[in-house]
Amino acid sequence: QLQLVESGGGKVQPGGSLRLSCAASGSSLDYYNIGWFRQGPGKEREGVSCIGSSGSPLNYADSVKGRFTISRDIAMNTVFLEMNSLKPEDTGVYYCAGIHLTVATTCTPPDGMRYWGQGTLVTVSS
Repeated sequence: QLQLVESGGGKVQPGGSLRLSCAASGSSLDYYNIGWFRQGPGKEREGVSCIGSSGSPLNYADSVKGRFTISRDIAMNTVFLEMNSLKPEDTGVYYCAGIHLTVATTCTPPDGMRYWGQGTLVTVSS
């Protein structure tokens, strides 16, 4: 069973940067697509980015394209989300989630993802 733990959240000023980490245990990330999701105040959880079991980025939400980069270190069994040029609307709890490659070839909407971390809070404010 895959376990996921996020870290790296915090408070940053608009225009700043943060790097989130999603450390996996229990199984190798070679078998899972991993997605980053976020939930802002009063908003539904939304997909931010997805990286495939091969380690290739699969997609980004339009709102973060050109600012966020997803990557993976297989030796660390960890997925990262590099966030630059942060905006107040990026504020929210960020979650990583996984789905086995035999279940889906990419990340699904939140309801379809099987394994979730506890989330890390990102606050973008001056």
